[in-house]
Amino acid sequence: VVLRCFGLVLASLAAWYMGYLLAVHVPQNTVSLAALQDIGKKPVLRAPAPKRHKCDHWSPCSPGNFAYRILSGGAKQRSAKICFEDELRNVLCVPGITRHVIDSTDHSGEMMDFIRSAPEGTLLLMATYDDGSTKLKDDVKKLVEELGSKEIKNIKFRSSWVFVGAKGFKLPDNIQKEKINHSDKTKNRYNGWPAEIQIEGCIPRNLI
Repeated sequence: VVLRCFGLVLASLAAWYMGYLLAVHVPQNTVSLAALQDIGKKPVLRAPAPKRHKCDHWSPCSPGNFAYRILSGGAKQRSAKICFEDELRNVLCVPGITRHVIDSTDHSGEMMDFIRSAPEGTLLLMATYDDGSTKLKDDVKKLVEELGSKEIKNIKFRSSWVFVGAKGFKLPDNIQKEKINHSDKTKNRYNGWPAEIQIEGCIPRNLI
């Protein structure tokens, strides 16, 4: 019994001494229990937030180019949007650049004056909202056709249409210039209206 008690005391002293040595030699900033539990877990990789580019392009236009994005209207609740160099407006007139939204109101005369008064070397960005066909007269369509449009005379009731044209110069063949989407009862996204469409791209500044 004495030997057993002596052995127990000796084991207790050894355990105490080992604890003392650990307390002395292990740094105070020892890894916490929670940190130990995290050992072996796979690190969580978070992708950096994507950088926003002009007119919400996925990739930026190279230096020396204008960024543009034209979105047609969709039903009465979704108005057309025309973005040029990150400025978003329905109608804008600045030297070398004009933008216009064609709606269902009879503005053929105003639009004709708008196009004719634009100086040579002008970009014209256009989009439909609601309906741009029934009250757009043939003489205006001819002017838009002269700007490079191949679809202006094909616009039907509530067709979605977007276009970028040039007055006095030619745009590069490799950029998006025009798109059209006709109303179809079996395919329309909105009751009576087709889905909105868009074009976007980069235009060399030295053309203007």
